Amino acid sequence: MTTRQIHLAAHFPGVNNTTVWADPASRSQIEFSSFRHLAQVAERGRFDFFFLAEGLRLREVKGRIHDLDVVGRPEAITVLNALAAVTTHLGLAATASATFNEPYELARRLASLDHLSGGRAAWNVVTSNDAFTGENFRRGGYLDHADRYHRAAEFVGLARELWESDGAVVRHHGPHFRVEAAGPLPPSPQGRPVLIQAGDSDDGREFAAEHADVVFSRHGSLEAGRAFHADVKRRLAKYGRRPEELKIMPGVTFALGSTEAEAARRSDAIRRAQVGPRTALAFLEQVWGVDLSDHDPDGPLPAGDPVVDSKLVQGRTRIGDPLELAARYRKLAAEKGLSSHELVIELSARHSFVGTPESVADRMAEYVATDAADGFILVPHLTPGGLDDFVDQVVPILQRRGLHRTEYTGSTLREHLRD
Repeated sequence: MTTRQIHLAAHFPGVNNTTVWADPASRSQIEFSSFRHLAQVAERGRFDFFFLAEGLRLREVKGRIHDLDVVGRPEAITVLNALAAVTTHLGLAATASATFNEPYELARRLASLDHLSGGRAAWNVVTSNDAFTGENFRRGGYLDHADRYHRAAEFVGLARELWESDGAVVRHHGPHFRVEAAGPLPPSPQGRPVLIQAGDSDDGREFAAEHADVVFSRHGSLEAGRAFHADVKRRLAKYGRRPEELKIMPGVTFALGSTEAEAARRSDAIRRAQVGPRTALAFLEQVWGVDLSDHDPDGPLPAGDPVVDSKLVQGRTRIGDPLELAARYRKLAAEKGLSSHELVIELSARHSFVGTPESVADRMAEYVATDAADGFILVPHLTPGGLDDFVDQVVPILQRRGLHRTEYTGSTLREHLRD
């Protein structure tokens, strides 16, 4: 097996069912000390970057707020500017929508973070897909899927022109933007912020091949990871780019134990804590589109067919065709004898890596050595201490094997990604 370096990043989770808020070790999502703890642990583990997702409207179920997710906490770039003062090498990645922001203003904010951090800023480029979110903005409404990526491509291209202009006036007249302005700041120590992208559609993959430095992938299995890795990397040549210029890093979860059996028990306990009965019903309401308040979570799945165009759940991305999902869920529940609650646990809370620190290190190394990933973005189940065990137990093993840096060799995020 090769000794390719494993790139690691840390994700600060949102207020949702992936985070176990009932655990006594769980702390605030608003206090700065939580962000500082997770970021400094990631830097102690010599991670590439610390990653914050972003949301633009509180999620609703049946007309009432169900969970805050990443909307119910301080704005991402503001948090990262504060973290720049208490970290020295760790990259700082903010999510910001190319649908409901403007290029000059966002380019200026990200360039400011890049300078204040000494060249450690990154932008996770996302598009926003629903009119429900759009109601929080002057334009309102939403863009069709293809138009969202056209706007995002023009947005990113214009932002890069502004970052790289070095005082020259940029004159841009395009389908979505008309800007005549000098770049807001000179180039940073890393030239410009690193670009991260998370779309999985064909348009998203093409966008990543043209623009991204990192892809935040959802493909967690070896087979799916290899297929995605090969597909996106082969697209790079079209844009004059080499495979090593783009890092593919799936978001992953983990459960550790001193033995494989202990890790499996811990994983099961975490999964059951993540998905309580009410959360299970909310998940099914997203598919069935009907009020399931009176449904028994310990009983079978709802008997009726889903309401396809229901607006019962707002602010969540649709996860597939409701009728197809319902049929698949019924088949799985029947095959395994699962209640509604048990089915949702089975579907939504499986850990990517479960085992001893040694076996988890083995599995991660296999992913990178066989081109299923270039590294991983770790999503802990606890805020803010959920990364501690991984950094204390798994990272030293990777370092001893020569698979992860023992010290930073550069000062900018772009340099970390080249290691």
